[in-house]
Amino acid sequence: MSELSLAQNHALDLARTLMVPVTLFEVDGEIGVMPSAEYDGDEDAIINEYDPFAYGSAH
Repeated sequence: MSELSLAQNHALDLARTLMVPVTLFEVDGEIGVMPSAEYDGDEDAIINEYDPFAYGSAH
């Protein structure tokens, strides 16, 4: 499993756990994730945003 796919899986899991949208981003070759409401970085650094309400039930 690649670093990106692992980060994507964890980002979706975090969004579902916190029940808030989270943003997956990359800066200087490093991948990070944080609640979307707190992200104020470069829009071009965003890989994806995960909204727990857009994916339906977690179970």
